[in-house]
Amino acid sequence: MGLTHIRTPKNFVLEERLERYARAIETHPEHLAGHWAHACYPLETPLQEPDAHPNTRQYERVHLDLGCGKGSFIIQSAQRDPRTLFIGMDTEPICIAYAAQGICASELPNAIVTPRGAHAVEQIFSPGEIDAITLNFSTPYPKAHDVRRRLTTIEHLMAYRHVLAPGGTLTLRTDSQPLRDWSLIQLDAAGYETLWVSDDVRTNHPDIPETEYETRLRENGAHVWGVCATPGVDPTEEMLARGREANPSLMTYLPDDLDTLDYVPLGMEAAVLNARNRRRRAAERNR
Repeated sequence: MGLTHIRTPKNFVLEERLERYARAIETHPEHLAGHWAHACYPLETPLQEPDAHPNTRQYERVHLDLGCGKGSFIIQSAQRDPRTLFIGMDTEPICIAYAAQGICASELPNAIVTPRGAHAVEQIFSPGEIDAITLNFSTPYPKAHDVRRRLTTIEHLMAYRHVLAPGGTLTLRTDSQPLRDWSLIQLDAAGYETLWVSDDVRTNHPDIPETEYETRLRENGAHVWGVCATPGVDPTEEMLARGREANPSLMTYLPDDLDTLDYVPLGMEAAVLNARNRRRRAAERNR
């Protein structure tokens, strides 16, 4: 989830929160590569028959939420699907603290968070270990020089391919149509097969949990754009090159007349305002 300014309550002490909810935080995730489904399985659980051998007890699926924010998505998902392990990753300690608190408060055995970012995916997970990856409202980073920070670059998509199981899915949801459209180009270049593309995910896929963050965006006029894809044949070098050559500025995916926009995606406000001002000054000079 794209980071907004998270309000913390009075007397909030981050270190104390992280310690209090440590049960739901994995601080050394690299040690669990290849073993997440088994290692995180509760010692006592009704998910399997009582006489099942301890070494065979594990979750049926592993779902990774990259940029999990305050954890609303994985908490709702874990409540709905107790046979799947939901792992939230985020680089912001405050997000990790809030997500862990929510997991503990909900008494969920099948959800956990870890303080890592997308660059660590291949160190944390073994090939084929992940059944699904979600990117929920990732920061769009609209400027060309920030392109490497987006979670749908060719490099990231190739890393996701490495850890996704056969038939595994990657789902992006965003309030930024430019990010969705640019990501479609990257997915195609990285050899992914599109399962669905939506201009209104909430209407087309109402079964996906709606977070408080998404609700606020929609109340402010946002559409939720999305795409779900699965790795196909391995991409050629020519395909990868085409993806890397795609215009990296998300501003090029907006209409020419920026004044027609009735909603500016979160994280693109400054770029849109600057572009509007530049075009306005240029128009004044040409009068």
